[in-house]
Amino acid sequence: MSIYPITAQTGGEILKILTDEGKWVKKGELLVVMDGVDLPRQLEIANANFSKAGYEVQALRSELKNQKAQRALLQATYNRYEKLNKQGFITQAEYDKALTDLQGIQAMIAATTSRINSAQSAVVVASKNIEVIQEKIARLKVYAPVAGYVIAKEAEVAQYVQPSTPILQIVDPKTLWVEVRIDERISAQVKPLQKATIILRSQPGKHYQGVVKRIDAMTDAVTLERKFYVAFETIPTPFFINEQAQVIIDVKQYENVTKIPFAVVVQKEGRTGIWVVQGEHAHFTAIDKIAKNETEMAIEKVDKNSLIIVPDRRKKSLSEGMRVYQ
Repeated sequence: MSIYPITAQTGGEILKILTDEGKWVKKGELLVVMDGVDLPRQLEIANANFSKAGYEVQALRSELKNQKAQRALLQATYNRYEKLNKQGFITQAEYDKALTDLQGIQAMIAATTSRINSAQSAVVVASKNIEVIQEKIARLKVYAPVAGYVIAKEAEVAQYVQPSTPILQIVDPKTLWVEVRIDERISAQVKPLQKATIILRSQPGKHYQGVVKRIDAMTDAVTLERKFYVAFETIPTPFFINEQAQVIIDVKQYENVTKIPFAVVVQKEGRTGIWVVQGEHAHFTAIDKIAKNETEMAIEKVDKNSLIIVPDRRKKSLSEGMRVYQ
């Protein structure tokens, strides 16, 4: 069977355990909640930093737009003064000021562009920081990896655990098998997909239907037995790991047979048979055993109208032709 240990993804104090031993859980069901300490506060700060960096990018882009408008105006002024300077209509000082103003705005645009790049990097960093904190918060909640049955609870609320500390154990019911050991001399009769009956020690009066799912390829060198694994068709509730069980495997199906309890089988003159009613008299009929288990025997089909006599050991033994009162 497949057992899944449920552990915390991050160390800390357990706030909630939302299931218990003997409970069924669905895949994706919330099982454990850990204490996040200051993670929610860290997320608030990270979101604020993200918003701040975004606003700064917007403000700098607006500032850059204004600076580019100023550069266009100063470029036009410089172009005009350059022509006038060549014609001798303005002083050198006026020309130099126009050039300085143009160079100044170009430097400001370069600086603003650098600040925008820096602010955009801050947005990315803040975004990544949010993702990291959100991932940490997500790890505070532990969900069931499969639909299954909780077989162990190994931690309690308020307990501090490390990331690798088991909190719960879940078994996948699809992999719940009964291990059967069969003497290698008769093991060849058992094949995959053969039907079986499972009787749990805790529920002796109830029979569960099963099927042979897997056969080990290696025989135990000490016991000379092979391992067979029988799966339940319907999982018992509750069930207990390592519980002993009796398994009856149907290795062959017989048709046109009659099943009789051992109580009706007798020995007469060295022959095995049963007593039946013929008319109103007892008649011994020899039988050939076709198959048997611990309590029953399969014999050739008996006429459905025949009545089989159950001998009473406390009374006189039956004899051929003895009158039978019904």
